[in-house]
Amino acid sequence: MPRRLAPATLSRRAGAGKEARVTIITNPLFYALAIPAVIALGLSKGGFAGVGQMATPMLALVMPPLEAAAIMLPIMIVQDANAVWVYRKDWSGRIVGIIVPGAIIGIGIAWLVAAHISEAAVRVFIGVTTIAFVAYSFLGMLKVPREPKTPGVAAGVIWGALSGFTSTICQAGGPPYQMYVLSLRLPKMTFVGTTAVVFAAVNWLKVIPYFALGQFSTTGLGTSLALLPLAIVSNLLGFWLVRVTPQALFYKITLIIMLLISIELTREGGLELWRGS
Repeated sequence: MPRRLAPATLSRRAGAGKEARVTIITNPLFYALAIPAVIALGLSKGGFAGVGQMATPMLALVMPPLEAAAIMLPIMIVQDANAVWVYRKDWSGRIVGIIVPGAIIGIGIAWLVAAHISEAAVRVFIGVTTIAFVAYSFLGMLKVPREPKTPGVAAGVIWGALSGFTSTICQAGGPPYQMYVLSLRLPKMTFVGTTAVVFAAVNWLKVIPYFALGQFSTTGLGTSLALLPLAIVSNLLGFWLVRVTPQALFYKITLIIMLLISIELTREGGLELWRGS
């Protein structure tokens, strides 16, 4: 496994004996991981929810996960704004009104316990739970109606809290949210639009605890800005792909993406727990 480097180390690549002030990360390894991570985020914010889950784990190979998440957060906020505008007519206010209050609870809990909880354990829990849900769906045991059903409040608040918590701790907020919303069998564009609005709210709410935990830095924010043009282009590609993909195929792709990401979350978390034992 590659040695993890702190962002400050990555950003100081000046000549010998010089203490140059660099405002962006310059290490090539970082960008080898950051470029595909940002493209994945753009596709995810464009509507293929779940693809972006790989972004923070990729960057976590070279820096602490919370710092990686802090670099990605400004990029996600800009992509969220694009997505909310594009899907402004295609979202469920009821689902947003159920999920976001739960997410606020989860973000608050994550803020309190971030310094004490094992990120590996969170990854394993989310990964195993989501794998079970995807297997249940593919085997046909989850009987979903052809038409959208009314979202349950209690379940939505619980899944929203779990989504807010895991999104703050390890940027894995997608699977808990999807486990609730996919079971409602919403029309494709309603699902995509609702996802955009929910995570736009969640990401703005995460700014407060990230500031409080000292995760933002000049170098990190400068790096976010440098990656922004690529983020916007990949975002536009995601919008186009969602609109041309048939609904049945879209849901199958979403479930497959959830499965692959959850396997990786479980593998990564399990290895960290095993090494730490």
